[in-house]
Order: sequence, then C-alpha cells, then structure tokens
Amino acid sequence: MLVVALVAVVWALASHHASSSETPPAWGAVLALAPASMALALALWRLPQRWMAVGAIALQAGLLLGAWPWLRTQAALLFLLEQLGVYLLLALFFGRTLRGPGESLVTQMARRVHGGVLSPAQLRYTRKVTVAWTLFFAGVALVSLLLFLLVPVAIWSTFANLLAGPLIGLMFIAEFLCRRIVLAGEDQATIADAIRAWKTHNARNAHKAP
Repeated sequence: MLVVALVAVVWALASHHASSSETPPAWGAVLALAPASMALALALWRLPQRWMAVGAIALQAGLLLGAWPWLRTQAALLFLLEQLGVYLLLALFFGRTLRGPGESLVTQMARRVHGGVLSPAQLRYTRKVTVAWTLFFAGVALVSLLLFLLVPVAIWSTFANLLAGPLIGLMFIAEFLCRRIVLAGEDQATIADAIRAWKTHNARNAHKAP
C-alpha cells in the first residue's frame, strides 16, 4: 500500500512538472500517453483474430509515431484529456446504475459488505451516496476543463495533478463521517470494508467480461 501511495505521489509531481513547464519535456507526453495507450493496446490484443490484433496495435503505434512531433509539445493537453476521460467514465460508472429499477452501485457494494441485507435507511442512503459520487466526478471534470480554458496552465495543473487526488480521499472521509451521523445505530461498514467491496465488484465485472 505504501509503495502504491509513493508511486501516486511521484506520478502526480512529475505530471505537474511536465504540465506546468514553459517548455514541456518530451517525457511528459510519454507519461500522459502511457496509461491510455497501454489500455488500448491490451484491449486490441483481445480481438478474436490475432492478425487483427497485431494489425490494430501496429496502426496505433504508427499513428502515435506520426503525430509525435506535435504530441511531444502537448503534455498539458494530453494530461487534461486523460483525466477528463477517467473522471467522466467514473461518473458514468456510478451514474448509469441510477437508471431503471435496479440498485445503485453503492447499494450493490453495501449488500456485499452486509451479507445481502440492508435496512430501508441504508437503501436510501446508499442511493444518495451513488448520486453524490456521480456529481463529484462530473464536477471535478468540469472544474478541470474550465480551469484549463480560463486560467494559466500552472493553476490548472495544481488542481488537476496535485489536488484532485486528495479531494477524492477527502470525499471518502466525508462520506464515512456523514454515514456515522445519518445511519447512527445501524450496522456500518468501515472504509476498509468499502475498499474491499469496490475491489470485489471490479473483480467480478472483469471476470464477466468476454
């Protein structure tokens, strides 16, 4: 856990340096492109025909190499697009479970923590928490985009690369404290329980994926 936290801090500091530099270093573009490029390559590798997978990955590499003279100078823009994609996908991940008759994402995870049984108060609360996380991620994406467009890039980078991560941690803590008040007297999960439920949910989804 400590190693993961250390890597996250180093990544955030390096991203901020690359984004806010007057002359963006080429390694900044590599850092920004790496996660999405690797994720896309892994997805392409799962294509049903191996020749299709190899051809698609080769095309991806060719496009990146062809655009590299421009990409290498656009670290801030690349970090913005990467982060917007992540936050909007998270907002969609939570928000899509609010539609229809099914249970919200946080409700599903709470059922795993509590052995499948939730009180009416817990059902109402977990749905509201799902709404809160949806709005939080959408809000972070909107604020990041507005700052990128309206203020100096160093200010945007401070928010996007140095503050957004801690804000997610504060959101976890705020929800935990709120739950202690709203669900006083109920059987409550700890933050560790919530993290385990999140990992279990993601692992089951990955197992179901073709």
